[in-house]
Amino acid sequence: PLQGIQFLIENDLLKNTCEDIAQFLYKGEGLNKTAIGDYLGERDEFNIQVLHAFVELHEFTDLNLVQALRQFLWSFRLPGEAQKIDRMMEA
Repeated sequence: PLQGIQFLIENDLLKNTCEDIAQFLYKGEGLNKTAIGDYLGERDEFNIQVLHAFVELHEFTDLNLVQALRQFLWSFRLPGEAQKIDRMMEA
């Protein structure tokens, strides 16, 4: 996912901003959900900002906790590493 996003930025298909990358990951049809989870779970500061922008794209209004978690987890696949999962749930 890092190389793919870098390729899109270098070829002016995607802006190098947290919001644009988050929007691409959120709305990109056909993207590998495991790769999205791996990218969002990285501990790099920029990736954490993308994660927060990604969370902001979800609409959790009027949802209970279980419904909100289902909606959130439907948009990507959780990585296997506990620290990455912790960062995502904290966001």
